[in-house]
Amino acid sequence: MNKICLLLCCLLPGLFRAGAQELKMTEYAPLTQIYGEVCESDELLPMGDVGVEFGYVLYQAAITVPAGEAALELENVRDYAAVYLDGVFQGTLTDNRKTLTLKAEPGRHTLQLYVENIGRITYGPEILDNSKGLFGEARLGGETIAGWTITPLEVRDADPEALEFEALGPCNTPCFRRGQFDRAAHEGAVYLDVSGWGMGEVWINGHYLGSFWDEEKQQSILIPAEILAEKGNRIVVFDLKNNDPGATMRLSDKPVFK
Repeated sequence: MNKICLLLCCLLPGLFRAGAQELKMTEYAPLTQIYGEVCESDELLPMGDVGVEFGYVLYQAAITVPAGEAALELENVRDYAAVYLDGVFQGTLTDNRKTLTLKAEPGRHTLQLYVENIGRITYGPEILDNSKGLFGEARLGGETIAGWTITPLEVRDADPEALEFEALGPCNTPCFRRGQFDRAAHEGAVYLDVSGWGMGEVWINGHYLGSFWDEEKQQSILIPAEILAEKGNRIVVFDLKNNDPGATMRLSDKPVFK
């Protein structure tokens, strides 16, 4: 190994995850399998009004884009929204960033907002203002959006072993993805490297492993040794943002940080 390679290995260890085992996703399951009771409303409703205390909700509405692009403005985003237009990812919104420019051909389109309640306020002056989801006005190009279909997504209550999967194909909007892997022979702790993914949840062999978010510093989850088998392990991933059919996760023998 020459001096340049040695220097890179010292300065950029994250680029040299020797022996990292890739976990490829080969199947997908649509979210329609875990839809809760659908609610129709002329206005946005917070999660509590549709029976959701924690987790995810899908807000959908038909909109008209006037001239190729228009600003989407939401009055309240609690806490995180992934924005799709006709199944194409547009960007994200939070309570600190509530405006996003949508670009599309002029005409009618379907707006889809996948929203997660990250957590509740448990102290301080805002404890009484604890609504989650989307509420208040939603505007496109200054015009109020009405006619919402609001669907609870029972992601965290889902049994990944009971979902019906099919060969991985178009999965433009959020869905479940599944892969299989054999555990490489090694000793010590095993971490799931989730870097390169967006925001969601993961299960291995039917056991809930945890959540991930690309804005967190830590980009790995410790896998309990007792849930891994030597052969035929099943990984199931739900992600709000990452719709790359070729995306993989990896096993690592150490925690992964940005």
